[in-house]
Amino acid sequence: MPGQPPPTSPQPHPHRQDVADVARLLVVKVGTRVLTGANGLLEPHRIEALGRQFDALLASGRSVVLVSSGAVGAGMGRMGLSSRPQELAHLQAVAAIGQSCLIEAYERAFRSRGRHAAQVLLVADDLQDRARYLNIRNTLRALLDYGVIPVINENDTVSVEELRTSFGDNDRLAALVATLLGAPLLVLLSDVDGLFDRHPSDPAARKLDTVEKLDAGIDGLARDTLGGLSKGGMASKIKAARIATEAGGHCIIASGRDDRVLDRIVAADTVGTLFVGRGTAMPAWKRWLGWSADARGRIVVDGGARGAVVSQGRSLLAAGVRAVEGNFTAGEVVSLVDDEGEFARGLANYPADDLRRIVGLKTEQIVDTLGYCSYEEVIHRDNLAVIRRDAPSGSAR
Repeated sequence: MPGQPPPTSPQPHPHRQDVADVARLLVVKVGTRVLTGANGLLEPHRIEALGRQFDALLASGRSVVLVSSGAVGAGMGRMGLSSRPQELAHLQAVAAIGQSCLIEAYERAFRSRGRHAAQVLLVADDLQDRARYLNIRNTLRALLDYGVIPVINENDTVSVEELRTSFGDNDRLAALVATLLGAPLLVLLSDVDGLFDRHPSDPAARKLDTVEKLDAGIDGLARDTLGGLSKGGMASKIKAARIATEAGGHCIIASGRDDRVLDRIVAADTVGTLFVGRGTAMPAWKRWLGWSADARGRIVVDGGARGAVVSQGRSLLAAGVRAVEGNFTAGEVVSLVDDEGEFARGLANYPADDLRRIVGLKTEQIVDTLGYCSYEEVIHRDNLAVIRRDAPSGSAR
């Protein structure tokens, strides 16, 4: 009608625009259910859609790393299997068969657009060892410099959870890769549109567009329906989001069945659920300490010590230590725990046996007990990474 202003396009949410602006490097995880159909076979149009979107990301000046599930599902399809093998050796064999199918499919999709894929297979030990961790980071950066898309997966043929060589699921692996590279955005693509306030099958379910604080209430919204080919679920995605956001990055959980989902994310559309990062990027050294390093023991602390470490950024002193678990030497990584679980990791300044002798002591009493006082702190704040700030679900706090 005359006199009325022309219609305007909806403005992007400020958080979404901020994320789109900083997302020059994306780590994108694609789940099994995105890539395969009900019969376990890879669906070529899904790979093709990803290839087109990744090409667009690179053309816009961004870099992207892909963490892809689907090897077991692809192997089952190649071998004509109708159910996931239960015996470990057979499961790993199927993964080995499927991994070649998976990387071939990505390479075809990328090569048709002048891009290339680089296969990178990891086990947890690769990131726990500091030297190997740095070597992997340098290799990935070099691949990105070449304009190549690294395609990362867990090396299922050698990963054994009982031997602590398994990441557990590719959501966690993707989060660790994001912290490794300091990526400002982790995108977890699944068969769901995001995090809902109740089970997505409930007609009254409402998708949460933004999560600004990851607390126990958000943990309680995870409704996993494990089965079929997928090993992860919403609970694992929330854990991955916690890693990414605590390290200073952002995380988006969205549906990979939307063939424009990545286009929409970098256009600041409100797609999926955005988990907002803390705003301050954690230093690279602390990112390794907090999530990739293998803890050799545990230090149990009181509430005052937890508050000083988490809320005030202070070092851990002997006065706040209640107990010491495990055998570790000075300089090894240990977990800090209280009645609510693990909340930080750091480098111990004292070996376990000596630390047990000074539990609860004031700093000036250490030399009288040990005969020496190399450090005033049990763990110095420069060598300490907070990995959880809230009380976990089910806590009495």
